[in-house]
Amino acid sequence: MNFSIYSLITAIFVGGISGYLGSLMVTKKMSLVGDAMGHIALPGMGLALLFGHNVSLGAFAFLLLGVWVIWYLEPKTNLPTETLVGIIFVFSLAIGFFVTPDLELLEALFGDILKISTFDFWMAVSTSSIIFFGIRKIYPKLMLGFLSEDLAISNGINIKKYNFLYLLAIASIVALGVKVVGSLLVGALAIIPAAAARKISKNISQYTLFAGVIGALSCAIGTIVSNTYSLSAGPTVILVSISFFTVTLLLKNDVKTKISV
Repeated sequence: MNFSIYSLITAIFVGGISGYLGSLMVTKKMSLVGDAMGHIALPGMGLALLFGHNVSLGAFAFLLLGVWVIWYLEPKTNLPTETLVGIIFVFSLAIGFFVTPDLELLEALFGDILKISTFDFWMAVSTSSIIFFGIRKIYPKLMLGFLSEDLAISNGINIKKYNFLYLLAIASIVALGVKVVGSLLVGALAIIPAAAARKISKNISQYTLFAGVIGALSCAIGTIVSNTYSLSAGPTVILVSISFFTVTLLLKNDVKTKISV
């Protein structure tokens, strides 16, 4: 397996799970949370680059801290999750710019999937698989909690627990996604495929499936195009994803969605 194949497979796994998780983010009307999470990861990425450590691990460390703070403060402040994420987001962004080395700043902001290491590859494949099967198992409970917290509580669902697992899944995907498209664009990796899938899906099952497929295809095609024409991988992936979304807009009159999100 050569270097470019590592990059391609990593992109497919990360794009697929990002789109799948994005379907939940759009359902919960938290589309901007993934984008904000990418900025929360920036200080960890900066410190990892500064001291020569793995960028994804550095990002995940700060994301884990951010998720814990959001999860801890939400019930105590009665503020919406997106509000707390926004506060921590701007704080992290400011710190990140101070600690990220100037030479590596562009890579931190826009990613470089073509520099994937063997460790990055196996981490992406294993983490994506764990998140997919884990979220799939608790998907009905998450969806019920998103649509009606009162109904979920009456059915014995621990909302606080599942919200934490949901945020942890987002943090993990963002930590992987920063290698593909960077901290600046990682939110779009989840949001755009989900938005495109919503336009052409007739039910929830199709919605999650199409979101994952569009995410995987966007990353795969973007990686191939960027490698072929020596373009920046992150922006190329997002532009391909936007192309898929544009196509679904043209098809919207032919497909009547039945998804209540």
